[in-house]
Amino acid sequence: MPVFLPRLRSLLPLMATLALGACDASTPVTASGDTPAAPTGTSIGESAATPASDAPASDTPDLRIALLDGGNYDLAAHRGKWVVVNFWATWCKPCLKEMPELSALDTARDHIEVLGLAYDDIEPAAMREFLQRRPVAYPVAIVDTYDPPKAFDTPRGLPMTYLIGPDGKIVDKVLGPVTAESIEAAIAKAGGRAPGAKLEVPAGGAS
Repeated sequence: MPVFLPRLRSLLPLMATLALGACDASTPVTASGDTPAAPTGTSIGESAATPASDAPASDTPDLRIALLDGGNYDLAAHRGKWVVVNFWATWCKPCLKEMPELSALDTARDHIEVLGLAYDDIEPAAMREFLQRRPVAYPVAIVDTYDPPKAFDTPRGLPMTYLIGPDGKIVDKVLGPVTAESIEAAIAKAGGRAPGAKLEVPAGGAS
């Protein structure tokens, strides 16, 4: 059964617990309970740990979602590209650390696109204000934590990242932070383009 995230503004503590280098998506802790994140996450196919999410209904997810900028995103319209679907939240420090990496990847690689799905109880205006402070190049949508997209089901930890191949099928999923390098390595392992020159990633991340 999917584990739904409680309404965040009803909780006094901030949610910052890390599991496998990720934020626990259901256990609140105090704001002072910071824990260092692992450098990169765990590919679910290589881990014997608790699954990061219930298995999607299909290995070819069908996702249509309204974007924060007022547009709409249809995953099927991005066939031919490698798409990185990243579940994250504003309270998740490992998520914030990987945002500059994902933004650089989206900007510099014409065969890779990123979609940020904010698994967060936050109003659009507050999210826009947040992204003004931490801008990213890729589109962002806010996910209803009570009714998350059925294409990917409910993550049990954050960040949770899916790599979608050019054919629209899920190639990999990772619980915990990712880097541009780890994503490009996963693409190459799946038969895609070899990694290009190392990306210059601007300073950023959780403070």
